[in-house]
Amino acid sequence: MKKLIFATAIHFLCFSWFLAQQKAPEFKTKYVFILVIDGPRYAETYGEPTCKYSPLLCDSLKKEGTFYAQFKNNGPTYTVPGHTAIVTGTYQRISNAGTALPKQPNIFQYFLKNTGLDSSAAYVVASKGKLDVLVNTSQKKWNNQYIASTYCGPNGNGLGYGRDDKTFAKVTELVKSENPPQLMLINLLAVDVYGHANNWDKYLESITQSDKYAAQLWQMIQQNPVLKDQTTLLITNDHGRHLDGVRSGFVNHGCRCEGCRHISLLVLGPDTPKGKIVNEEAEMIDISKTIAEIYRFQMPTSKGNFLLDAFPAGQ
Repeated sequence: MKKLIFATAIHFLCFSWFLAQQKAPEFKTKYVFILVIDGPRYAETYGEPTCKYSPLLCDSLKKEGTFYAQFKNNGPTYTVPGHTAIVTGTYQRISNAGTALPKQPNIFQYFLKNTGLDSSAAYVVASKGKLDVLVNTSQKKWNNQYIASTYCGPNGNGLGYGRDDKTFAKVTELVKSENPPQLMLINLLAVDVYGHANNWDKYLESITQSDKYAAQLWQMIQQNPVLKDQTTLLITNDHGRHLDGVRSGFVNHGCRCEGCRHISLLVLGPDTPKGKIVNEEAEMIDISKTIAEIYRFQMPTSKGNFLLDAFPAGQ
């Protein structure tokens, strides 16, 4: 009797797995890049009525993809916690100095484990050296396992802050190569740095320069025959900045005001509707869950939801 029950259970599991595989959507996306523009306030990007600071993202690029108008950071609104939420799918209080590892495994670790690819297939390229912590975790099962490649900071070793033009040069090298990374996160810091410096003019100039970098990245993707029509680009932020009248205004961030929490997400790619605007709220922890679904592996530690509006084939 026990043997019969066991055999029936195995048969049921196998059949369930078969049905799941039959229903699993086939995405055209084979490469996923995440561009994080660090720390602009929504009021100076998509929320600016004339789009004068982000003319490409707010107009031509926006028409090419799906835009989430109510995208939020619902956790700590700082750089390291914000990026951690993107790559782990969980909010946590973690040192913003880059002195501690995230408590949960990240999307790069899941990707490398499930694909069996080497570390060069997943990359973090960041102007802020402290973001080197994004590729590892303190969780015992995953600690020091399946570590992605990094270029973080001026020397690519996790120390200091580098210039965005140097960071973007590394991005260009990787994107234009014959064997680009399949999964990559990019961080550009200038907007955040000039905000903290209380330099309004440079803050705005940096938003416009980041706008140009975003358009250039998408153009490079289209020009590489390996990436063209197989790459999804997600353009987002790690946090915003204080609203005018809240604490120090645009100079800082870190509270739960709408200025700090309201960020943005624009999704471009072969599986994504063009010119679509989503007004329902979504959040940064949804990104990792969505990537896992695209690559068809489980990420049980992520608390996010699949971004169905940007990937309707997933329904």
